[in-house]
Amino acid sequence: MSVKGKKRTEAGGLWRSFGQLADSGSIHSPPPHSTIMQTRIASQVIRASPSLTIVSRSLATSVPKGPSTFSQRLATGPSFDDFVANNVDLDQSGPSTVILGNTSQPRLPAHLKTKIPTGPSYTSIKEDLRGLGLHTVCEEARCPNIGDCWGGGKKAATATIMLMGDTCTRGCRFCSVKTSRTPPPLDPHEPENTAEAISRWGLGYIVLTSVDRDDLADGGAVHFASTIAKIKQKAPSILVEALTGDFQGDLSCVERVAKSGLDVYAHNVETVEALTPFVRDRRAKFHQSLAVLAHAKKSGVKITKTSIMLGVGETEEQLIDTLKALRANSVDVVTFGQYMRPTKKHMKVSRYVEPSEFEMWKKKAEQMGFAYVASGPLVRSSYKAGEYFIENMLRNGSQDKGVLKTASLLSADTQPGRPAGSIRE
Repeated sequence: MSVKGKKRTEAGGLWRSFGQLADSGSIHSPPPHSTIMQTRIASQVIRASPSLTIVSRSLATSVPKGPSTFSQRLATGPSFDDFVANNVDLDQSGPSTVILGNTSQPRLPAHLKTKIPTGPSYTSIKEDLRGLGLHTVCEEARCPNIGDCWGGGKKAATATIMLMGDTCTRGCRFCSVKTSRTPPPLDPHEPENTAEAISRWGLGYIVLTSVDRDDLADGGAVHFASTIAKIKQKAPSILVEALTGDFQGDLSCVERVAKSGLDVYAHNVETVEALTPFVRDRRAKFHQSLAVLAHAKKSGVKITKTSIMLGVGETEEQLIDTLKALRANSVDVVTFGQYMRPTKKHMKVSRYVEPSEFEMWKKKAEQMGFAYVASGPLVRSSYKAGEYFIENMLRNGSQDKGVLKTASLLSADTQPGRPAGSIRE
């Protein structure tokens, strides 16, 4: 007999002995069948049968009625070998229940649930991007708005193009983009391919972003600037927003991108100063981000823009201080959105912010002098973030706040067909 078979036989004997002891009274019989027995699960993996319903992190199993003694139940029930072979059907009188998951995490509110991506343009945009070897932050960052962005009509559907590959040299705790110290080299054809794809879509406003490339001497600034220049050559009327990294604080790189012909320079502070070391990669600094935004403005960019995630543990006082710092550095546009945990490997959501609170922050930021504020649970840096209003402002040659407030009657939230994108993760 093999060692494995011997162990099974011994285990089966112990199983039957246990039943005899239970009948003799040496071991108390388990409670009646109607009683639910709960067992804490530590770190082991449960192999659930089709009849199991996964609900939470404690095990609750309802046992069907049967023989009265423990040994009789063992005799009429499945054998030990059946359990080993996973041939046991636990669903003898109704579905049993296994509860898994961390109940301490807040449940996802209804207003944050989105539809499965569909639409007339979704497939064609995806094929277009794949054919040209382009990446989008919509997919890499698992943006919940991808269905709206890619599913619009011919003039409305869009995607935020992510330049310089799909691998970042940093590892922020909120971001699902894959990371590596040595990502693949830049694609020299990417600027041309990106310009070609965007010119086909016939858009009025496009957003470009990128992974951080700390492995490159210039952080990819020349590559970014070249892409913008080629887009302007192929589609001179299109407005381009560039959402960049911090280039490790190298302001000459910021200036190179700022003077490439773009219309809006965006860089996200992501969170308040106190939480920056815990939310972003340690190489990202709050004041370094402020310096990037300030230098872009000094370089002649008409509009600068940033985004803040809510629900990561920030306080109201910290947010007020952050907004003051942004205004002190001449930032024109700010967006507020709900942080949503991409996977269980990422930092937890501190809380889900109510829509009414987003509206409150919109009003506070407007009162502090921001030209435009987009604030809502599903708002991202480049989605429902005011492209329509910024486009009007640029084309009209005005940064008058009143013009934007009038335009806000046609909010991007009520215009599912406006160009949109996703947050830079």
